[in-house]
Amino acid sequence: MTDMPYTPKVTGTGVKASIQRFGGYLAGMVMPNIGAFIAWGLITAMFIPDGWVPNATFAQLVDPMIKLLLPILIGYTGGRMVHGQRGAVVGAVATVGVAMGANVPMFLGAMIIGPLTAFILRLFDKLIEGKVKPGFEMLIDNFSAGIIGAGMALLGLWRVGPIVSWLTTLAGNVVQWLVDHSLLPIASVLVEPAKVLFLNNAINHGVLAPLGVAQAQETGKSILFMIESNPGPGLGLLLAYLLFGPKSLRPTTPAAMVVHFFGGIHEIYFPYVLMKPRLILAMIAGGASGVLTFIVTGAGLVATPSPGSIFAYMAVTPKGAHFGVLLGIVISAAVCFVVAGALLGFGRFAKDEAMTAPESEAVPAQSSASTSPQPAPVSRTATSEA
Repeated sequence: MTDMPYTPKVTGTGVKASIQRFGGYLAGMVMPNIGAFIAWGLITAMFIPDGWVPNATFAQLVDPMIKLLLPILIGYTGGRMVHGQRGAVVGAVATVGVAMGANVPMFLGAMIIGPLTAFILRLFDKLIEGKVKPGFEMLIDNFSAGIIGAGMALLGLWRVGPIVSWLTTLAGNVVQWLVDHSLLPIASVLVEPAKVLFLNNAINHGVLAPLGVAQAQETGKSILFMIESNPGPGLGLLLAYLLFGPKSLRPTTPAAMVVHFFGGIHEIYFPYVLMKPRLILAMIAGGASGVLTFIVTGAGLVATPSPGSIFAYMAVTPKGAHFGVLLGIVISAAVCFVVAGALLGFGRFAKDEAMTAPESEAVPAQSSASTSPQPAPVSRTATSEA
């Protein structure tokens, strides 16, 4: 089955349910494309200059995949969730404009413009429904999709891409201010949410890495290389999902842990946070505890661990300084695991959801069937339309 339910259903109303529903919608754009993230992660981990088997020819795939392929897939999936195959096509077209309008990976931009373009096309289709003369349906459908897709691609290149880039720069400036004022643990309050919104590369390589290089030249190591790239919090989150998360998602976490911790591809765990936004508190707690441990033990790296895997960490750790680095990773993973486990009810919520979800759906049968907040039913509808 190609359109499986990638995210658990959200029931109920109110602010909490709305936030979780929105996070689940964002996660629904990423989860179906996890295989592509894994493919990019394996190529990155193996063939970049600092990878396991450096190869300049194969490494040429890294930038096009993260800057074009992955954002386009996200925009395509977001458009499909809104308006079936037609929405998927225009969402992908519009995402190209966003991707070319910025110098950082446009995952966030794709999440915005893909569904938005599909929504505009859906409004147009409803507007002309029943008004097109027989024999002109295909002509109108193709040209409307082409015109709207092209227009939104131009808008993405002209405005959306630069706006998202500006937001990324703003976030980086705030992180730099925290670094300048020796408030490193507090930096996790901004860094961890920014990571989940796929701004991790911009913050790490755009702000923290250059500052870390300058510091490493003076002292021989820098803690700034470890603020964003620490694999501990992500490992703790995935462990919590494995033991206490929704039962439908538990089988997906072992592979995600391998790709994240050993492959260094942190993007693999972002959808797990997006579908339950309260877990960002666990990520902040894990990140801050790791940074604090690094400060107390005087840990630091000699260069940016790229990708942010445990192997890369060990490779750029100064000789004889592995204890502080490993301790920070372990503590951050443990803290994130405990906090995430508590936020997940240590498994109680997953069991309750599995038992009560069918009953809660059966009571408002007429309304909930048409307004299901989960992305997956939309995908199934899209499949039937296509």
